[in-house]
Amino acid sequence: MVLNLTGIIGNSPALAEVFKVLGKVAPTDSTVLVTGESGTGKELLVRALHQNSDRHNKPFVPINCGAIPKELLESELFGHEKGAFTHAIRSRPGRFELADGGTIFLDEIGEMDLSLQVKILRALQEKEIERVGGTSIKKVDVRVVAATNRDLEGEVAAGRFREDLFYRLNVIPLRLPALRKRGNDILLLAEHFLCDHCSSKARKKLKLSEKAQEMLLTYSWPGNVRELENFMERLSILCDGMEILPEDLPAKIFEDIGERPLRKVEVIQPVAPIGFAWPMLKDMKDKDLKLKEFLEAIEGRLLAEALELADGVKNKAAELVGIKRTTLIEKLKKRNLL
Repeated sequence: MVLNLTGIIGNSPALAEVFKVLGKVAPTDSTVLVTGESGTGKELLVRALHQNSDRHNKPFVPINCGAIPKELLESELFGHEKGAFTHAIRSRPGRFELADGGTIFLDEIGEMDLSLQVKILRALQEKEIERVGGTSIKKVDVRVVAATNRDLEGEVAAGRFREDLFYRLNVIPLRLPALRKRGNDILLLAEHFLCDHCSSKARKKLKLSEKAQEMLLTYSWPGNVRELENFMERLSILCDGMEILPEDLPAKIFEDIGERPLRKVEVIQPVAPIGFAWPMLKDMKDKDLKLKEFLEAIEGRLLAEALELADGVKNKAAELVGIKRTTLIEKLKKRNLL
């Protein structure tokens, strides 16, 4: 069976083992529990599971159980009837009904309240649901796939997760490996993200130097694929040359791998000092940037320098560039510099 793995990048042995199980379980209707650290790409794997199943032409309906207040989650999952609560001005189907015939993805299921876990168990076992405020039972034909970054067995032992639901979900366990265990997949992903972000910012593609590649392979990647993508976006904005050198990498990478951070040394042409010089059109064209990207790159460098001079103290950094602290934080978040 040739798997449709759209969006998943990597060919490491650790990932190959996951694909092997995926190929076997996808054509079935068995419940799957996907686990792995935050940022490993669990939703991508679940979407691949759906795309390779017999239900691929039916709805794929995700819901993040940790992002919705527990008092609203039941209505989101099972729907509600008009008048069921204060703001229920009309009847509304829930995610289980919307996913009928297809797949429902319960992301971060470890965050779900115990009282609601009972109803999920019933939906799994009986294939039926009841809307909030309703009196009739509705049959639903859905495949349930759940995911979590928590240790659910530990949560069961601590009394925070129902044991019967855990075993009902854990029919086929699929654990996504952490990025640090995926070897050269790190470089494949880095190249992919660099290409994407350079393209979106209308700048020529950057290359990773050999030493920078070695450092990326050595770093532990606590934030996994999500962290790697953020790093590559940052480099696509702040890197001056066409090759990413070790001194372009964040200090936390040096700290993690036990090396001393390098300070980037500017190469100054041997000319008589002329004081401040405004950027010229030639500078913008040399970097192959449009005006907006050029100005954003200048602003990004100034913000990064201010933050470094202020030793990370945001109030002081804001004073250095003459803006409010809240404005500074917004700009830093936009550039993933926090």
